[in-house]
Amino acid sequence: MGEQSEFEPGQRAPNEGEYIEIGDNAFHMGINNPKRVFLHKGERFPETSNHRRKWKRFNNHG
Repeated sequence: MGEQSEFEPGQRAPNEGEYIEIGDNAFHMGINNPKRVFLHKGERFPETSNHRRKWKRFNNHG
């Protein structure tokens, strides 16, 4: 089974890294100025801007 890729506020981060807020339908609906957070493994995700949003790992390969 694959690794979980979307996280609810209050869940613990599986890995250290940057996470970005996504909408309930992220592929069709962009979010202006989404929240971004850097978490260490085991830290809890903060609240999102609204209850329909979740956190997703932000892949910055720059």
